Amino acid sequence: MLAVMKTIAAELIDAGEKRDKRGRRIARAEERAALLAAYATSGLTQRAFAEREGVKYCTFTAWLAKQRQGEPRPKVAFARVDLNGGRGPSPLEVVLPDGVVVRGSNVEQILALVAQLRRC
Repeated sequence: MLAVMKTIAAELIDAGEKRDKRGRRIARAEERAALLAAYATSGLTQRAFAEREGVKYCTFTAWLAKQRQGEPRPKVAFARVDLNGGRGPSPLEVVLPDGVVVRGSNVEQILALVAQLRRC
């Protein structure tokens, strides 16, 4: 059997995009910001959004992480703590500003939970 070799012609078109040393296209800051804003309202998972937009998943998650590092972390604040009138070992209720209610009767466990929330 004889193997037939074909010649393949390739053409490189310079679209004026920045490229790294390996030839990968570097997205402009404006393009990254637009994609991150579109992702926030897309309702898609990170992987699905990256695939839809033609961005490598690892690259997209790195952009998200970098964006989130620059954002101020929200402070945890408590709106109200009810001790049920201070009568004996009654249920404890903590209502967070976003409406989340934490209830329990073990003060040590509630305090541990509050300590964990403060670390977030």
